[in-house]
Amino acid sequence: MNALTGAVAPLLVFAWGNRSRGDDALGPLLLDRLRALLPVDSGVDCLEDYQLQIEHALDLPGRSRVLFVDASLTCRAPFEVISLAPARDASIGTHTLSAQALLQVFCDLHGQAPPASTMLAIRGEAFELGTPLSPAADANLERALAWCRHWLGVKFQ
Repeated sequence: MNALTGAVAPLLVFAWGNRSRGDDALGPLLLDRLRALLPVDSGVDCLEDYQLQIEHALDLPGRSRVLFVDASLTCRAPFEVISLAPARDASIGTHTLSAQALLQVFCDLHGQAPPASTMLAIRGEAFELGTPLSPAADANLERALAWCRHWLGVKFQ
């Protein structure tokens, strides 16, 4: 959101993860690198949290596209990209939920389809508490950042 006008940026990059758990920090680290490249008037908002929660459905109105970013132990390296659709699943509750479930909450709240949404899952290997980012995850992060820059389609600094 633009602090001066109150306008919502059309693009949202929403990443989550635990910075204290090695490769689980891939989402937030992608945002750090992206923020360093984006000009102020890029039309892109970056949002970071520890996990997806129901109230994040309130961050989606007014967006044309949303990119969800998280670390994954199960995706192929370096990363996987998946188009998302709303879905009810067992994750809907008072704490963490899946991106698909968050989109379903948006539909239930607003009575309309959510913005076009994509999941960027970045391959990680080491998620233990206190471990640093692994070299393989760092390489995967760089490739994911290049893909993200293309997906955003904005001019970078």
